[in-house]
Amino acid sequence: MDKQLELFNESKTSWSESVSVSGNRNADFDTLSGNPIDLCYFPVSPGNGYMEKLGFPGQYPYTRGIHSNLYRGKLWTMRQFAGYGRPEETNHRFKLLLEKGQTGLSVAYDMPTLMGYDPDHSFSVGEVGKCGVNVSNLEDMETLFDGINLGDISVSQTINGPAIILLAFYIAVAEKQGVPLDRLRGTLQNDILKEFIAQKEWIFPPEPSMRVITDMLTYCTKNMPKYNTISVSGYHIREAGSTAAQELAFTLANGFTYVEYGIKAGLNVDAFAPRLSFFFNSHLDFFEEIAKYRAARRIWAKRMKNKYGAKNERSMALRFHAQTAGCSLTAQQPEINIARTGFQAMAAVLGGTQSLHTNSMDETLALPSEKAAEIALRTQQLIAHETGVANVVDPMGGSWFVESLTDSIEEQVEQYFKAIDELGGVIPAIEQGYLQHEIAHAASDYQNKVDNNQRIVVSVNDFVNEEEIDIPILEINTQVERVQCDKLDLLRKNRNNSEVRSALNQIKIACRNNENLVPLIIIAAKAYATLGEIVVTMKEELGEWQETAVF
Repeated sequence: MDKQLELFNESKTSWSESVSVSGNRNADFDTLSGNPIDLCYFPVSPGNGYMEKLGFPGQYPYTRGIHSNLYRGKLWTMRQFAGYGRPEETNHRFKLLLEKGQTGLSVAYDMPTLMGYDPDHSFSVGEVGKCGVNVSNLEDMETLFDGINLGDISVSQTINGPAIILLAFYIAVAEKQGVPLDRLRGTLQNDILKEFIAQKEWIFPPEPSMRVITDMLTYCTKNMPKYNTISVSGYHIREAGSTAAQELAFTLANGFTYVEYGIKAGLNVDAFAPRLSFFFNSHLDFFEEIAKYRAARRIWAKRMKNKYGAKNERSMALRFHAQTAGCSLTAQQPEINIARTGFQAMAAVLGGTQSLHTNSMDETLALPSEKAAEIALRTQQLIAHETGVANVVDPMGGSWFVESLTDSIEEQVEQYFKAIDELGGVIPAIEQGYLQHEIAHAASDYQNKVDNNQRIVVSVNDFVNEEEIDIPILEINTQVERVQCDKLDLLRKNRNNSEVRSALNQIKIACRNNENLVPLIIIAAKAYATLGEIVVTMKEELGEWQETAVF
């Protein structure tokens, strides 16, 4: 027997055994017409390179998925990014989404929170509660999760610059609820490198920022084994205008940088790498997106094994959350966005996502209304239960087109890795503006094609309606800012301010002496020190950063 075929048959036996152990959901996996279908499909005669490039679901190099039976075993986590106004309002929205069948919470914070400012700071004027929920202290976080047991629900937090502080608030709430830290499940975005590359919501310079992230990585590795400390995010890189290959290359390069810093901090790669996750954009080029996810798993697995010496399979298995492309939504004929989101969500599922957020049709106009958010969630539920795509693992595997795209994206990513290495790594590449320039060039190229009608955007440069379609949108109460400022003023009067000053001073000393900051920030959080106060204290020691302009 040919060695390649022998290896294939041995691996298939191993895969079949893992499937039988995994178990399936209680569901009908036949076609709508009652025709039985296999869990996964394979070539009759696997050629050279099949095992190296594709393999089996749940096995290295994970091109075909990280679970042997994928959605037959468990559907992806359905999250809707939610957050607006005061913590009380977002708490109400969370409870509504959970009642409608959402299986995880995803917190959107407002701009002052993202930038580390309290609501009464001069820079916060006019922005409090506008693009997310305002949280500036432990009392706000307690209100946000009032009546929601953090031991029972997975919570994702989109926060980066001040992530260590919001993590401390979250931990303090869990402890007040009596939830052991080793039960906490969820994800902290905490990807500061992509802030420097694309989203621009940083607080400290690159190197001090990496020190702060390493502190969190160390703390959570030791105390929160079910918690994803970093969600390495390509979403915002794509939203800034990158190509699919750039999104993947820059995101994975960031991920490998976090791995290197963790190892440098003395952590065993297999102790923390299994808790790193990824966050990708799901854009409109249907097949390219599917190929992108497949290439991502293969590239990550190979490097983690061959370069970083990972032994644990979970260190090599790239897990990711996907969100449909916000930048693809149009203000013109917004109802068409429901269809756009459906196609993008389907691509993410066919690509094997572990978690998914579907944008609402009105998000290009305002934060989602309750009705629009419900339609977006129902879109995921329809894909999961009515289309049949969850019944087969990697149904696009073996497509000549998709396999060619997967290989092509991998090759482009490797070329970018080489260019980044030649510049000295990700942080020097950021400081020299290389990554930012590449994205800006790609965004300009795309826009030129739209302007010249080489790319059609329905309702924008073709199939245009002269009359605007009016849909209900969420209005943020203008009193939110005043209410949050009044609450903050009252908190400062009622707390033990000498205890706060002592806690802040300990943070300052720890910044200076390179001690782990997480335990000290938790102490400050419990004393009701505010987000802004902790950030100012850290800035005094860690400094601030000004980006070099890129043209």
